[in-house]
Amino acid sequence: TRLDSDRFQIITGTAFGLHDLSWIRSQMPGDGSVYVHDITSSRCCIGVWGPRARDLMQRVSEHNFSNEAFPYLTAQQVTIGDIPALALRVTYVGELGWEIYAPMEYGLKLWDTLWEAGQELGIAAAGYRAIESLRLEKGYRYWSADIHSEYNPYEAGLGFAVKLKKGDFMGKEALERLKAEGVSRKLCCLTLDDPGAVALGGEPLLDGDQVLGRVTSGGYGYTVRQSIAYGYLPVEYATAGTLVEVQLFGVRYRATVMKEPLFDPKNEKVKA
Repeated sequence: TRLDSDRFQIITGTAFGLHDLSWIRSQMPGDGSVYVHDITSSRCCIGVWGPRARDLMQRVSEHNFSNEAFPYLTAQQVTIGDIPALALRVTYVGELGWEIYAPMEYGLKLWDTLWEAGQELGIAAAGYRAIESLRLEKGYRYWSADIHSEYNPYEAGLGFAVKLKKGDFMGKEALERLKAEGVSRKLCCLTLDDPGAVALGGEPLLDGDQVLGRVTSGGYGYTVRQSIAYGYLPVEYATAGTLVEVQLFGVRYRATVMKEPLFDPKNEKVKA
């Protein structure tokens, strides 16, 4: 998140703070022109997501959270109750909402303020497994499983995030070569015919006796009511409608390659 012309706040994935911090520090110039300060222990974060998220935010703040005043993928300094906070209009669950970052000492009061104001709106506390189900329905990638150093953005379906014309940057030459050569595999969304069979990750993806790849992420999508799995498949299998099999605990289940995301493909909810 860009906070100023020369100041950024980087939010990393769960449990990967030290990994990312170490990499950033290893790439810093040695002339002192770049400074990195780890503020993890001084901040709390609460995600407010769902169709009534805007209603809740307006109940606890005088700030304008309308779509026009607070567009998608922007951040603003706000006050929640009497708590100073940074609100980011981002989501990892595919619903309208904000991530709210506040000084750690305000964490409990921030929670109580949101919780009390949300009672009439049907607020519910949701944990990581709920987030996991929702992000699978939306096709959001997970670092260390769906993407990591052995995959490139084009085969992971993230080519839209690569800007080759923005000037020189680390990895540009390799990315240009990869784009020119094309990919041999793609990260695909699959749904299992049997909704009671749920992949967890690592299960083989099969065509007869041929192992095509392995499940990178899996789980049940409670909104779409389907068992979902993600995995890399050879490009000839990466077309929507292609049938493969997933082996779970020695049993094979038929799965279909789907066009992603399964939920809200036009991002109408996220950008509402």
